[in-house]
Amino acid sequence: MPPILHTERHLLDRVGWLRAAVLGANDGIVSTASLIVGVAAASATREPILIAGVAGLVAGAMSMAAGEFVSVSSQADTEKADLARERRELATDPEFELEELTQIYVSRGVEPALARQVAQQMTAKDALGAHARDELGISLATQARPVQAAAASAASFGIGAAMPLAIAWLAPLAQLGWIVSIASLLFLAALGVWSAKAGGAHVLRAVSRVVFWGAVAMAATALIGSLFGTSV
Repeated sequence: MPPILHTERHLLDRVGWLRAAVLGANDGIVSTASLIVGVAAASATREPILIAGVAGLVAGAMSMAAGEFVSVSSQADTEKADLARERRELATDPEFELEELTQIYVSRGVEPALARQVAQQMTAKDALGAHARDELGISLATQARPVQAAAASAASFGIGAAMPLAIAWLAPLAQLGWIVSIASLLFLAALGVWSAKAGGAHVLRAVSRVVFWGAVAMAATALIGSLFGTSV
């Protein structure tokens, strides 16, 4: 009987780019909309509002890319250091490492004799891979990918920020703050639905949290703008 190939796709396969994309889009919508609403509450003309929005889009996208790259690179460096240490231990004390792998399987409910046999077979096939996965918890699904995370964050931030910016350009100046706020909350709700569907999460919970914190951020910046500027 030919071996059965495992072709099932899991939601965890998306975790690397999905987290960065959702974070970037959410931050793009919230920060840019808040910036626009705050400036709109303190300005009687459209030009400074749009300049602030464009500046926020560019600066935010670059900041998100740099931040994701640095933070995920730190994770990747830690993973590499752990793998290098594991490689040395396998070379200098293979019997201890075999026993360590055996005990890991025993702790998961496998009978000791069978656990030893499994550990031997896994070691013979790919010792480092077995220890990376079962001892260190490093897998292809969760492995750090700095470039992917940076690109996803920058692109999604730019897309998210462009939405309230487009509304600010098109909306009547007198109602610009309110229109941008309401439209941005709708954008956030749509993002919550999409992220929940993509990640298999509860839709209402995802929508509620992004809309709530987005509303808080925009209300705070509108208050600051109205207190320290000239309201439209």
